[in-house]
Amino acid sequence: MCSLEKRGNLFVLTLTGDNQNRLAPPLISSLLSTLSQISSDATPGSVLITTSHGRSFSNGFDLTYARAAASPSDAFDRLHSMVESFRPVAAALMSLPMPTIAAVTGHASAAGLMLAICHDYIFMRSDHGVLYMPEVNLGLPLPDYFAAVMRTRIKSPAALRDLLLRGVKANAAEGVKMGIVDSAHDSAESTMDAAVRVGEELARRKWKGEVYAEIRKSLYPEACGVLGLTQKAIVSKI
Repeated sequence: MCSLEKRGNLFVLTLTGDNQNRLAPPLISSLLSTLSQISSDATPGSVLITTSHGRSFSNGFDLTYARAAASPSDAFDRLHSMVESFRPVAAALMSLPMPTIAAVTGHASAAGLMLAICHDYIFMRSDHGVLYMPEVNLGLPLPDYFAAVMRTRIKSPAALRDLLLRGVKANAAEGVKMGIVDSAHDSAESTMDAAVRVGEELARRKWKGEVYAEIRKSLYPEACGVLGLTQKAIVSKI
């Protein structure tokens, strides 16, 4: 599941499951309801930081849950259901009316990497954890919105190729070189400290959340289109 803490203008969302933090239906539902609450409670200067307990930020969808189904067709249905129920989580992050920071303190794999990459900033610990998209090794197709967000957020064709078509596992330093990670830090604590420090800097700007969200949508039209997000006209006083 996940927990939510308010620290001044910072919302700190923490994945609190086991060491894997796999995105099974209960966690996906918890994430969606928590993001909805954060959006409703947003004020000028709000910032979201998402982090986790355990050795993994998130190791993606719960394939053990899918494979435990009574038949292969039921297993496919379970996986498809997780893919589709996670789509609104990605949409919620891409349209959240505030800056967003992922403090990645462990492995971010498959949908777990997707969760991180939907944030505006990614900080990652360098002493443990990799970024990994294993679909090519698992023989699983990439969901359309995964591909759209990856193309949007990773500008290097070589990095996209290596991550998606070679199944490369990238540590924090490699993630920085690939343009995925903003900065690497030497421990879980220093990663979270950096996220809080930058979060507080952003919060002091007191930006209007709805304007911030619409600018984000305008930057990433392909991903937002696949996620079903449309831009809204905002009338502001000058």
